[in-house]
Amino acid sequence: MSSKKIFLRNVVSVCLVVLFTHVGSLQAQSVKNQAIKYQNLLALIDAFYVDTVSLERLTEDAVVKVLAELDPHSIYISKDEIKEMNEPLQGSFSGIGIQFNILRDTLMVVATIPGGPSEKVGLRAGDRILKIDDENVAAIGLKNNDVRKKLRGDKGTIVELIVKRKREKDLIDFVITRDKIPIHSLDAAYMIDNKIGYIKLNRFAATTSEEFLEALIKLKGENMQDMIIDLRGNGGGYMQAAIEIVDQLFESEQLIVYTKGLTTPRRESVSTTKGIFKEGKVVVLIDEGSASASEIVSGAIQDWDRGVILGRRSFGKGLVQRQFPLSDGSMIRLTTAHYYTPTGRCIQKTYEKGLENYHLDILKRYQSGEMISADSIQFADSLKYNTLVKNRVVYGGGGIMPDIFVPIDTTANFKYFNLLVRKNVVYPFVVNYMDENLPKLRKKYPAFEDFAKKFEVSEEMLTTIVEMGEKEGIEKTEEDYNAVVDDLKLHVKALLARDLWKSSEYYKIVNKDNDFIKKAVEVLKNKEVYQKELANE
Repeated sequence: MSSKKIFLRNVVSVCLVVLFTHVGSLQAQSVKNQAIKYQNLLALIDAFYVDTVSLERLTEDAVVKVLAELDPHSIYISKDEIKEMNEPLQGSFSGIGIQFNILRDTLMVVATIPGGPSEKVGLRAGDRILKIDDENVAAIGLKNNDVRKKLRGDKGTIVELIVKRKREKDLIDFVITRDKIPIHSLDAAYMIDNKIGYIKLNRFAATTSEEFLEALIKLKGENMQDMIIDLRGNGGGYMQAAIEIVDQLFESEQLIVYTKGLTTPRRESVSTTKGIFKEGKVVVLIDEGSASASEIVSGAIQDWDRGVILGRRSFGKGLVQRQFPLSDGSMIRLTTAHYYTPTGRCIQKTYEKGLENYHLDILKRYQSGEMISADSIQFADSLKYNTLVKNRVVYGGGGIMPDIFVPIDTTANFKYFNLLVRKNVVYPFVVNYMDENLPKLRKKYPAFEDFAKKFEVSEEMLTTIVEMGEKEGIEKTEEDYNAVVDDLKLHVKALLARDLWKSSEYYKIVNKDNDFIKKAVEVLKNKEVYQKELANE
């Protein structure tokens, strides 16, 4: 028997064994009939088709197509892709530091990995990559593994990208230096003042709950009484990590989340006695990039009136995936259940209009005015729920709606600033500056506090950045420059702080004038405001 036929027989056998276990006899017979039909199709192609074809590729394409018809998060993962798919949650690698998806034969950036090379040059979620090193990658049948081969490489090597960005007329080019990609869940943990602690999580990975607990212990040792948990841009990850984080904030025997599906019985996750931060006030920051596990955390905290949710409506992913291995070493990640917040809210946004419409939802929110005004968001009465302690009204369907809305900043024109960053001007300047001034900086600013108070980005430094930008074709106008000069100074100072110390110091700098942080601190410092947000008003 040929290897192709053995492969097909094994795939069909495994699928049948798995499905027979979970469905009734009539449905099992139907599945068996369809499997035989597909097996006959492949046998006919193998025996009579005019040209040589790969039955493995035909099978993979069929699996991908079937899963795409189900929901946006059920996917096929080839055996070559499995390791790479898990690396953002478990390991490390050298590359440019992006999470990506191939949507309608277009390579799309889903997220940039914090601290990675792509983030440093300004690549953004939603960017469409058209060329890699002058090679077209659009509409050529690109596969996930093809992308990884092109973007990964030895540390220090260069990759050039041509990118299409929504609402930008011209294509954008990036020059990115590959590096070791940091894969940490926790970006920052520090005290904002003598009572308020701040923790920022970028994902929910295998080590997240451990990192979070370590941060809690550290900050409690520094007299933290209230806490800000920053989940902005956090696309989720392991559900168990989210459950264990909520467990640190809840009394015992409180429902955190439950899951159920057509063939999956209800399964509840309940808090234990091990929580070490059960009393202090909590503010959770979310935005349109906060998804999945981030929504489990914010939904549970909101439903139990444990804290105030601040920001903009979250992404809206309420589906649970389970991985099923196939006989050739590949696997499928199949949606098996919905998850529900403690009040019974399902926050999965609709995907009935297709994958492209689903992925363009965030852009549509921007166009509708939702990012600017909470009044632009309308919920049906059928989506109303009541919280479990204060009986406040909250909403299901399409994400977690915050208790306090923070609009997106549309006042400034950041075009010049963005060009300097994405053309790889700002960070190389910082690297060069560090190379030339490191001993002097270490001596003058032995502690971060000295640096934060006294260091100023000089006019000479700004002039050098402008000149470097001009060499890259970035023209300066006084109007554009004056609009972003303060942000440019802040960004350069924060990058220097990160390179001199660590990522927490970066956030200590950039968070000082951040609207989210200022509002969160205001709420935590004013007990009456905090309680009013949690009251049934």
